[in-house]
Amino acid sequence: MKSGISAKLRAARIGLASKRTQRRVKRIRFWLLGREINNGLIFKLFMYAIFITTSYIYMNPILRMMVKMVMSVKDLLDPTVSWIPSSIYLGHLETAWHLLKYEKTVIISVIISVTVAVFHCISCGLAGYALARLEVPLKKLITFLLIVAFIIPPQVIVLPTIIAYNELNLSNSLITLVIPALFGFGMKGAMFVIIYRQFFMTQPKELEEAAKIDGASVFRFYLKVMFPLSKPAMLVVFLFSFVWTWNDTYLPRMFLTAAQDVPLAVEMSRLGGSVSEFILKYDLPLYMAEPIRMAASFLTILPPLLIYFFAQRHFTESVERTGLVE
Repeated sequence: MKSGISAKLRAARIGLASKRTQRRVKRIRFWLLGREINNGLIFKLFMYAIFITTSYIYMNPILRMMVKMVMSVKDLLDPTVSWIPSSIYLGHLETAWHLLKYEKTVIISVIISVTVAVFHCISCGLAGYALARLEVPLKKLITFLLIVAFIIPPQVIVLPTIIAYNELNLSNSLITLVIPALFGFGMKGAMFVIIYRQFFMTQPKELEEAAKIDGASVFRFYLKVMFPLSKPAMLVVFLFSFVWTWNDTYLPRMFLTAAQDVPLAVEMSRLGGSVSEFILKYDLPLYMAEPIRMAASFLTILPPLLIYFFAQRHFTESVERTGLVE
């Protein structure tokens, strides 16, 4: 009897230990893999590895540029100085500021970029609302042509555009950069119309029905209801258009071939010759050209970086609300 009872106790203890082991293994498995795939430690480590690697790929050139532009002549010649300069030298920034004509070109770029972004918000918003909510004749054909316009590169239509501007006596004028946005023209306009269309299609139809009962016209309903509701899409279009116009060098170089007043990006594209002339004029060593170019690049990207730094949270929320990520 006693041996039978002891055997049962041993079996019970072994079973209890086995259950405890199974629980521990289960906890470890949940800790590593998670109850869902996106909650486990392995998945999080994998995602962090991807984020850190991607961040390094994008941030390394920017950090390298910022370090290089503040290096003194001594640090530039010292092979042991790579990331941390012995002193901060701002002379390269001053030289780049002067060569870029920074005050003048920044004002021109800001005026052009803001104007183009505002016109894109207005014209593309109207077009997107019409394609999303109104019974427009040949609506499907227009949507198809909109997609075709989106995939046509600007190089295809730049020559007819230049000829048209010459006939209108608008060549070498800054207005040539604004007119396409006024009519939602080109690849940028097509993309922004699609963004607005996608946003307006997500709005409830009850709003229009209530407006019709109240006797509101289509334009009144758009201005009083849909336009205020489209702030997320408007912010996305504004930032996209601003940055796109700010960094654009192709169209300004095509339309402003002999103009004296050009945006900052165009002046940046001409910097190579200006730096060479500056080095020859003051008899400087050739290695001084690199930090000057780095400083000029930093000054060029600084305004969009500041705008995105302050607007990134609103921009991310707006992208989610427009339906672009669905």
